[in-house]
Amino acid sequence: MAISSACFFFFLCSLFLSHGVLELEASHHVDQSLQVSSTTPSKYQPYRTSYHFQPPKNWINDPNGPMVYRGIYHLMYQYNPKGAVWGNIVWAHSTSTDLVNWTPHDPAIYPSQPSDINGCWSGSTTIMPWGAPVILYTGINPQNQQVQNLAMPKNLSDPYLIEWVKIPNNPLMAPSSLNEINATSFRDPTTAWLGPDGTWRVLIGSKTDRRGLAILYTSKDFVTWIKSQHPLHSAKDTGMWECPDFFPVLINSKLGVDTSTLGPDVKHVLKVSLDDTKYEYYTIGTYNPKKDIYVPDNGSVESDLGLRYDYGKFYASKTFFDSIKNRRILWGWLNESSIPADDIKKGWAGVQAIPRTIWLDKSKKQLMQWPIAEIEKLRGHQVHLPQQVLKGGLSLEVSGVTAAQADVVISFKVSDLGKAEVLDPSWVNPQVLCSKKSASVKGSLGPFGLLVLASKGLQEYTAVFYRIFKGQNKYVVLMCSDQSRSSLNNNNDKTSYGTFLDVDPVHEELSLRSLIDHSIVESFGGGGKAVIAARVYPTLAIDGKANLHVFNNGTENVKIASMSAWSMKKAQIG
Repeated sequence: MAISSACFFFFLCSLFLSHGVLELEASHHVDQSLQVSSTTPSKYQPYRTSYHFQPPKNWINDPNGPMVYRGIYHLMYQYNPKGAVWGNIVWAHSTSTDLVNWTPHDPAIYPSQPSDINGCWSGSTTIMPWGAPVILYTGINPQNQQVQNLAMPKNLSDPYLIEWVKIPNNPLMAPSSLNEINATSFRDPTTAWLGPDGTWRVLIGSKTDRRGLAILYTSKDFVTWIKSQHPLHSAKDTGMWECPDFFPVLINSKLGVDTSTLGPDVKHVLKVSLDDTKYEYYTIGTYNPKKDIYVPDNGSVESDLGLRYDYGKFYASKTFFDSIKNRRILWGWLNESSIPADDIKKGWAGVQAIPRTIWLDKSKKQLMQWPIAEIEKLRGHQVHLPQQVLKGGLSLEVSGVTAAQADVVISFKVSDLGKAEVLDPSWVNPQVLCSKKSASVKGSLGPFGLLVLASKGLQEYTAVFYRIFKGQNKYVVLMCSDQSRSSLNNNNDKTSYGTFLDVDPVHEELSLRSLIDHSIVESFGGGGKAVIAARVYPTLAIDGKANLHVFNNGTENVKIASMSAWSMKKAQIG
């Protein structure tokens, strides 16, 4: 029988009081070298963001434990306080009232116990039934084994949760000769969920040989965890599953629900980050709480052709339930595409994507994503383009907007689809197809879309565009983010990204929204059916020298049905 909430709370408190005095004392004396700097490097920084989250300097990666507590949003993230490359990892911590403007605090979790002395890696926050948050996270012990630890706030009356303390029982989950766990592939606990039997459940990412695993643990008291006899789910030939995320989505509503929600009104989503490829994939399926088995729906693919949150530079994502606005919010890490030497010169590496609201599409076959509404409070001066035909081969400059820091929304209408290029059956990989048919390669219906962060003479630009092909039974829409001409600096990774967009151009307009932020181009196609985030580093198209164009490099005309662009104000980030 599960212990009551009150008993659990007093049980944890008694553990801290009887054994955790050193931990409590240590929380008052944060090593100054671990603190997030409040001083931005003085040298010129053309690639720093203005409204995407990033600290003033150093390396960041995975978003950890995002949550809302007493009206305050919390973002914790992997941070190296000592440099712009990965290492010395702690949990940095910032808070916000609107998910746009952020205040930094001292690190919430940093190495201080044998169970995490070599690093405090990723994990998740769970909100207990009485409203208190607790953190499960991966620590690296002196043997460099990956083990799972528990931390909780020192003062629940503090809405900013400045100080966190660790349970002296740590680690709570560890590899051993008995449980057949790979000690170097056992990390990133999910948000736990409470089953109808009063038992807590949590997933840990792992692998056996090349089979990716979501290892399931159960607990009656959140302290003593037992490894289940079988994983919640696994898939062959996928390698290590990092940063798993498992959560319910309502079938017939855009609203979000708590992670423990079960019943006939929800489907479940399992997302994994593949260590081998650094891509993320998710499936939608059915969770059986009695058998503790997750089964993806028919057609939900677990391979390179599967569903992704983002088809660009997006990894180690984490969702949380926003109980204030009843929505599920997705955070994700945007790594650099520059070389480490350049990152060290500029003094920082890594940013977080704009938080996205996610929900189940009406088709029930994929998720939808859209930037949180709060980001629109940063919209400043607005410009419009009237409805017009954009003839083949033309480019139209959009003036009056701060092109290096903008929010652009455009819709296209194509009427004469009969002239679409026939889709070769061998063109099954959209990223390869986007590289083969870049923005400079003239087609029939496309490429058409946006040239962002474009230099005056178009020596540099990042192109976000559509092409329409004629498939066997329907028209196929290809969405691309082409970085091949994004910079004259050829040391950068200028890979092009792409996906096939599930829209019907016969009956639907092709909408595109791009959030442009100096070195970020985050694009949403089809109202959020597909997203591509890119990192780019122009040498000419920076700050006031960046330009924005609408272009059509196809032979056929397309119609601009609507277009608005806003200069974006600077947020308080980091």
